Amino acid sequence: MTATEAPTAHITIVRQKPLMTMRQILLMNVGFFGIQYSFGMQQTAVNPIYNFLGASPEELPLLNLAGPVTGLLIQPLIGAMSDRTWSPRWGRRKPYFIVGAIGCSVCLFLFPFVAALWTAVLLLWILDASNNTAMEPYRAFIADRLPPSQLAKGFLAQSFFTGFGITLANVSLFVFQTVISGATSAGIPYWVVASFLLGSVCSIATVLVSVLTTPELPPSKEELAAIRAKKGGLGSAVREIWEAIVEMPPELRKLALVYLFQWYAMVCYWQYVSLSIAESVYGVTADDPRYAEAVSWTGAVNGWYNIVTFCVAFPLVALARRRGAKWVHIFCLLCAATGLLIFANLTNKYLLFLPIIGLGIAWASIMGVPYIMAVRMIPSTRYGVYMGIINMMIVVPMLIQTVTFGWIFENLLGGDPTNAIMFAGVLLAVAALTMTWIKEPPIVRDVDDLLEMPTGAH
Repeated sequence: MTATEAPTAHITIVRQKPLMTMRQILLMNVGFFGIQYSFGMQQTAVNPIYNFLGASPEELPLLNLAGPVTGLLIQPLIGAMSDRTWSPRWGRRKPYFIVGAIGCSVCLFLFPFVAALWTAVLLLWILDASNNTAMEPYRAFIADRLPPSQLAKGFLAQSFFTGFGITLANVSLFVFQTVISGATSAGIPYWVVASFLLGSVCSIATVLVSVLTTPELPPSKEELAAIRAKKGGLGSAVREIWEAIVEMPPELRKLALVYLFQWYAMVCYWQYVSLSIAESVYGVTADDPRYAEAVSWTGAVNGWYNIVTFCVAFPLVALARRRGAKWVHIFCLLCAATGLLIFANLTNKYLLFLPIIGLGIAWASIMGVPYIMAVRMIPSTRYGVYMGIINMMIVVPMLIQTVTFGWIFENLLGGDPTNAIMFAGVLLAVAALTMTWIKEPPIVRDVDDLLEMPTGAH
């Protein structure tokens, strides 16, 4: 390196951030409620709509290709772009998740009125692109705004609203089914339509609450200098993503292996749970009129596990502080693995609510606990790009699932949806095993605490 060359430094800029009250943390995160309502509809209602429109079970993985592809391409790019954005008027992260929320709202409004399978697939692509545009800048916003001691509360508040949003999505399907009758010309029940319309309102309204109540912190002189030093443009963002992948901390690479098994398993569950309940409880397939009852009951089951999620989200903060985030996540994954193995073999629809508690506990951990560890591994000037890369760790397993599981389902699992649920349980147990390989980073102390240390303290 010559004397005139400057090394590229990606560091954690230490700065004091004001502590936030619990009310402020909740208001900051309430937008996750609307975003996750949208995700809940994707979990529970999109695949049944595909089934109503004539899709076969082995086609479901490929029909869900939108999620992993858009997540793989959009989230890291949006994260990298938000890292290099600052506007005194609009902020750094907010422009991205506002645009994403508007897209989600429009797509949710239009989705239940589709009349052909190809239009449903197209809308899912747009809906997923909008979700991904909103998600990672929002997570980076939490990391930007909170001091180290409150990061756990911030990310577990995300889990709380994740569970709450998905719960309302699923419960709305169950409740509306009991009070609304009739169907569209394409055979989609009006109670499904009502759930999507409710989600359309929630998606934009809750994000606006967060935007209007929680200002972004202006960057420090050092952060502003780092932002201005970055060249703009798509090519620069792509290069930054590649550099971040190459320079990724070793423990974050190990987390990618955990995510491979964890997210492959979750997608299997979401795609096949309604078909599994239809087969094991109702003794029918998707072409039977009683399949609609199975879809409604799936909404109730998924709603229940998400109720568990937002009930346990905040207790997990204290548990992670005492026992370590790593071991909390291992325990939660094992709860889900055990629960799904039991769930797939039950024939009483009421008993399904007991083992699915394990999945609710794990979902709270999945949506919060790994991020507690991840923010200790990455420099603060690259929160956006690394949150996008973490999402790549989520969507790559989803992409692998979409192109491989159709064959696995037909040839190894005998085309049986209950076997697909058991397969998901086994993969979650493998994810727990691989989690033991990670060395958890030390807890970062508050800047205030560091400043109050006596001279010479370490």
